Amino acid sequence: MDKIILLKYGEIILKGLNRPVFEDKLMKNIRSAAGGDLAKISKAQATVYVEPAQGADAEALAERLSKVFGVVSAAVATVTEKDLEKICAVAVALAGVAQPGTFKVETKRADKRFPYTSPQISAAVGEAVYEACDHLTVNVQNPDLLVKVEVRDFAAYVYLSKIAGVGGMPTGTSGRATLLLSGGIDSPVAGYMVAKRGVELDAVHFYSYPYTSERAKDKVIELASLLSGYCGTIRLSVVPFTEVQLEINQKCPGEQMTLLMRRIMMYIVNHIAAQNGSHALITGESIGQVASQTIEALAVTDDAAKLPVFRPLIGMDKEEIVQIARKIGTFETSILPYEDCCTVFTPKHPSTKPKLEKILQSEALLDVEGLVRRAIAETEVITLRAGDTNPLSLTRGSL
Repeated sequence: MDKIILLKYGEIILKGLNRPVFEDKLMKNIRSAAGGDLAKISKAQATVYVEPAQGADAEALAERLSKVFGVVSAAVATVTEKDLEKICAVAVALAGVAQPGTFKVETKRADKRFPYTSPQISAAVGEAVYEACDHLTVNVQNPDLLVKVEVRDFAAYVYLSKIAGVGGMPTGTSGRATLLLSGGIDSPVAGYMVAKRGVELDAVHFYSYPYTSERAKDKVIELASLLSGYCGTIRLSVVPFTEVQLEINQKCPGEQMTLLMRRIMMYIVNHIAAQNGSHALITGESIGQVASQTIEALAVTDDAAKLPVFRPLIGMDKEEIVQIARKIGTFETSILPYEDCCTVFTPKHPSTKPKLEKILQSEALLDVEGLVRRAIAETEVITLRAGDTNPLSLTRGSL
């Protein structure tokens, strides 16, 4: 029996005359995520139909496509003719190998020309499954197994389960932003949440070799790769930051170390974002989580940013952030014990209520223009694409 993947989309349906633009972008993103596992793709009635290539693992492909922003559910369905007896036969075959328990049948009859109503189809299929499958009993309130039947224009589709999609809007429909990717728990979650609204992502990581190891950089590359599974290609700029930190450490008050670092990070990211065509910056900060994330400190940091700074986690506590990190699959990588550049140079008593004028006085002691120019000149760019199996050995370039 032929298999097909049914991908449902939700919020796009609410769009008006420009709805085809969003649908076309979703289709493009699905093709990209499917890669060589795709044989054919089409759309109708808020559903994308994906025919897997010969030899492709349909279940694995459905799981992968469920992570494409805009998709609200994915299901591997068996295709059959719009004939009630054949629909019943397919349902019996699928239910026959299910685990013992209870079941219920749900039907959607999109083709109103089909001579049976949805309740009639559900009753017939339910009777067939009940009579043929001794290990299943009926429970219409809280079944262990849900048998889904969809009768559409060209065929009927039967499946037992579906995968929850990530929802949101298709990547590429809401501009481009640059994520400051630290390697911790928060910043990948922040990037995911903004990307879910259709924003394309670039990422920047500040790397302090030899104070941080190659494994710390590999960890960030892996996080960017995980994010690319949701939002497609990501350009990760790895910026050498040791010279900046050493100069601040030598010339400026210790309590201002973190704030001065973050301001120079913003100067550098301003340049990279402009080169990449980004229209906003993204950080993983939330109010009060650490000393550099007080309202006063965030204001000092934002003074150095030329673009809007999106902070989707600003009002969340750590447990809420961790839950999302687990859900999107970044948590286990984020907690690997490799320090980032900020934790290595954290002052013992950081300023929590800084005054901008004092920070600017200290900043004037630094060769900011030279530090920024040299850091950008030595930046490494790594391109990560959805579906890459070895993100640590990809083609690398430079800005």
